[in-house]
Amino acid sequence: MKVTCLSGGVGGAKLARGLQDALAPGELTVVGNVADDVEVLGLYVSPDLDSILYALAGLNDEERGWGRADESWRTLESVSAWGGEDWFRLGDLDLGLHLVRSHALGRGEPLSHVTARLAREAGVESRLLPATDDRLRTTVVTPAGRFSFQEWFVARRHADEVDAVELELDRPVPAPGVIEAIEDADLIVFAPSNPYVSLGPILAVPGIRAAVSSRRARCVAVSPLIGGRAVKGPLDRMLLRMAGGTSPAHVVGCYEGLIDALVIDGADAPADAPVALIVTDTLMRDRDDGRRLAETVIEAAA
Repeated sequence: MKVTCLSGGVGGAKLARGLQDALAPGELTVVGNVADDVEVLGLYVSPDLDSILYALAGLNDEERGWGRADESWRTLESVSAWGGEDWFRLGDLDLGLHLVRSHALGRGEPLSHVTARLAREAGVESRLLPATDDRLRTTVVTPAGRFSFQEWFVARRHADEVDAVELELDRPVPAPGVIEAIEDADLIVFAPSNPYVSLGPILAVPGIRAAVSSRRARCVAVSPLIGGRAVKGPLDRMLLRMAGGTSPAHVVGCYEGLIDALVIDGADAPADAPVALIVTDTLMRDRDDGRRLAETVIEAAA
């Protein structure tokens, strides 16, 4: 079975790993969000792609929820001591990846090529594709002003309420293989990622939404909410302010016309929505939970 998963953030990375565990080698393609990408100390950092890569490779920090396991922070401590910017947490192991990526991009290598090479080096058999090789950036509009995504999310700790999410697109096109992965899939999965700032930017790349809309396979989304609350991050506040509520129907509204079913947690049932609702335990406490949830999603394709 060929499965294509659109993903961003920690929850998305956990489900991507669960899908990889539940499928045969090479059956999974993950399309990752790149609108969160940021330059830090001259290095190109792609947080969502990195979270997915680390999860698929078994390198992620389970306790902290982001970054590499067994990480250290000596370089960042030195940066801080020399008066450099230290608001974005870059660990020593993490820096190795950013150095390799930045060097390759500086030579003119597309992000998709670099990502594929990094995945191979990590021993990942699934395909990991950026949504686009072109520049795509998220701007968050708040009562306190307009901020780049990482400034709002990390530096300001996403404390500001969100009035709108805007995208800066320099005529991006889907990265090589993205449209084909959607068209050839036996199942399309929307990971439990923030619809506004994680999956929204992927779908905004010209051609991707149309490909999902005209798919031949079923498309199943996993709700990122449990009991109407975000497991991590500000999504519940964003949905309440911008969509008027945090029910499964409000989540479905973010994907109007794109999904056939929504997987929800038992804490959100019973509920009404314009698509089929599949009720299960959606909290991924560990790798086994991720695989179990992935198997439920795969069964929904039948």
